[in-house]
This record gives sequence, structure tokens and C-alpha cells, in this order.
Amino acid sequence: MSTGHDVLDVVGIGIGPANLSLAALLAGEGSGLKVAFLDRKKQFGWHSGLMLADAQMQVHYLKDLVTPVDPTSPFSFPAFLVATKRFYRLLVTGRTKVPRREFEQYCQWAAQRIPNLRFGVEVREVTWNGELFVVHTDQGDLLARNVVSGTGLVPRLPSFVTGFDPEEVFHASALLDVPRKFAGRRVAVVGGGQSGAEVVHHLLTSPDRPESIVWGTSRPNLLPLDDSPFVDELFVPNYSRYFHSLPAKRRMELVEEQKMASDGVSVNLLEAIYHRLYDLEMLDGETRPCRLLLGHSLTGVDKTPTGLLTRWMPGAGDEVTHETDVVICATGYRHGLPRPLHGLPRHLREAMCGDDGEITVRPDFSLAWDGPQDRRVYVQNAARHSFGVADPNLSLLAWRSATIANSLLGYERYDVGEVGAVLDWPVAEDSDVALTL
Repeated sequence: MSTGHDVLDVVGIGIGPANLSLAALLAGEGSGLKVAFLDRKKQFGWHSGLMLADAQMQVHYLKDLVTPVDPTSPFSFPAFLVATKRFYRLLVTGRTKVPRREFEQYCQWAAQRIPNLRFGVEVREVTWNGELFVVHTDQGDLLARNVVSGTGLVPRLPSFVTGFDPEEVFHASALLDVPRKFAGRRVAVVGGGQSGAEVVHHLLTSPDRPESIVWGTSRPNLLPLDDSPFVDELFVPNYSRYFHSLPAKRRMELVEEQKMASDGVSVNLLEAIYHRLYDLEMLDGETRPCRLLLGHSLTGVDKTPTGLLTRWMPGAGDEVTHETDVVICATGYRHGLPRPLHGLPRHLREAMCGDDGEITVRPDFSLAWDGPQDRRVYVQNAARHSFGVADPNLSLLAWRSATIANSLLGYERYDVGEVGAVLDWPVAEDSDVALTL
């Protein structure tokens, strides 16, 4: 797939919702850019290992690939609804948040229509030849003036669970990757966020329901997602721009303080789990189908002749142990420099913040580096400590892509400026954010 002397203006690595959004915004007439977006998958897929039948989106369906910055785009969710003859049916449901499967169907529909997407191409590394970026793939090399990484985050497993049989201990993101049998087995689920709750609900409602479930979380309770109106204004562009202008120490503090605005569990899912437990115990007469360990951290897993011994440490008190057959870790994802960019570290002036190695990102979502300033490396969904809890969320997907598109084009094709809001988030006029955006 080598292009010889052909030079692309931008190569996008990974085709998830983030780069699919950027590709859609660059697909309109007049961009004039030579682009290619690459993904090793054969077709678009989104969190397939956790695409549970009853999983719901946590954001409004109008926060799609393009609508917040270009509602006239042919790649909008409303356009998808009209094209698939379901516009009126969805309105009748009264939903504002659709099933996750439907959002994936929308993205697949868009991917079939957006040009310059190349599936089945694996990017191995990106290097710098002194003038251009060289994108090394399993089908040859591409030369590009700019690179946009949208490869998503890497599942994070506790260090002490490595080396176990992946059929017995695995990350929640791989739940549906292979057929699994849970009937008659004892299952431990680690993590009290949305993914952990979705896994537990799936296990409790499956015909293949386990013999028993232990659900542990270091959180003091199963805390709900805070999407009340004033908190929801953390997910408008004004706040992200303000957040980026703050000192690094304050940004890190805010990410932790605002955790439940993005990492809490949907209230309707908590209710569904509670109702299911009530029915199983009170109506069906079953004995404790799920034991909850609140405020408990998993500290170890040991292989025994009869299963896996999980060790849990509460905030106060003695260690608790439970023997299980399967451990499912809904333990989040690692942040940091995306894997394809690891060949560039000597060129990048990385400002690492936090224990998880997150990178500091400039206002246009590019990384600071020592090369020409008209050559840039942009990152999608890798700037939580630079732009706040909204960064990995779909709420500002289109705004972020529009910001990157404007930077690539060199002019403001899309309006990414201040929007109407109740809360004021002032950005100093002399800040980098104010000047860049």
C-alpha cells in the first residue's frame, strides 16, 4: 500500500467514533485535504466485547458524530433515522438515549458512506523522517504531514491477575469476544462503574446465570451517574476550554472531584439490578444470588485445587476471601501515549501528569513536539487531564473533531467557539486556549 512519493495531508489511525467523526467532517466539499483513515478491523465495530443486548447509551442521541457542529451533515443521526425509516418510531418511544447497539448501527451506516476509510489495514508504528511522518502498516508505508491517533484506550488489569487462564480471568471488555458458559459457576466481578454494573445485570438476567456472583468495588457504594442539569454543563465546550486554561495541579484535582459525572452508573441500570435481586430472592426464593462488597479492593487472586481464591481488603477491618471459578475485571482503561506513537517519544516534549501517565495536549488536541509546527500529531480520547471528564465521553465528540479539522485546514470551517450556557467559565484572553480556539 506504499504511496511512493504521494503525500497525504492527514492519516487517521483507528476508526472508532472519534476518527469516524473527524472523517465525516473532512468529507464535505471544499476541504481540499488528502486523507486516509486506517483500522485493522475488517469493518466498523464498537466495544464488541461489551455490546450487551440491553446496554443503553449515557448521552443524548443528538450528541452524534457531527450534529453539534454541523446539523446539516448527511452523516448525522437524524439522517440515519430517516434513511432507515425509523425516525417516527424512535420519537414515539420517547427515548433521548438509545440502545448502544443502535448507535453502533448508526456508525456502521455512516462508515459505509464516508470516503477515505480503509479497513483491514493494521498500523504498526509511526516514525519521523525529518520532513514527514511515516505510517508503517502491514500493507506498506504512507507519508503524511499530520497524524491523528484515535485508537481508543487499552484495558487495564490489576498486575496480580496476569498469567491466569484468560478463560478464567479476563477484562470485562472481552466478555462477548468468545462463547462463555457461566451456568453452575461462581463469578467475581471487580469494579463498581457502568461496565461492572452492565456485566452483573447481564449475568443476573442470562438464561446461563451463574451459581453465585460476588461483586466488589472500592467505592463506598454503587454511585449513580450525576447528569443533573448544572453538572451536565461540564460537558459543553465552554467548560473544556476553561478547564484547559487551569494549572495542571488543579486540573488533576477536578478530574477526581468530578468522577461521578462520567464514571457513575446509570440510575435506570441500578434500579434494574435492584429489581432483579428483589425478584430472585423475594419471589423466587433464591438465596443471595449476588453478594456485594462495598468499599473493598481486590488485592490478590490465587489458584486453588477447586477454583480461584479472591482476596479483598476493606477500608477498615480484616481481609475477606471468596472462592470463585471466574474473575471478570471491570477495572477501566490505561491512559497515555497511544501505542502506534511509541516510535516518536524522542521527538515529543511530553508533559506527563498523574500516576497513569496521561499526556498534556495542546488546545487543538495536538501534542507538543520539537518538529515543524505545520506538522502535528493529534490525539483523540487521550486528554482527560487536559480537557476534563468530558474528553473520553461522546458528548464533545463532534466539537473535538471540529477543533482538529479547523487546525488541519488552517481556518475556522466549523464554529467551535463559546456556546450558550447557564454557568460562566472564563478563559483569560491572553491564554493559549483563547488564542488557539
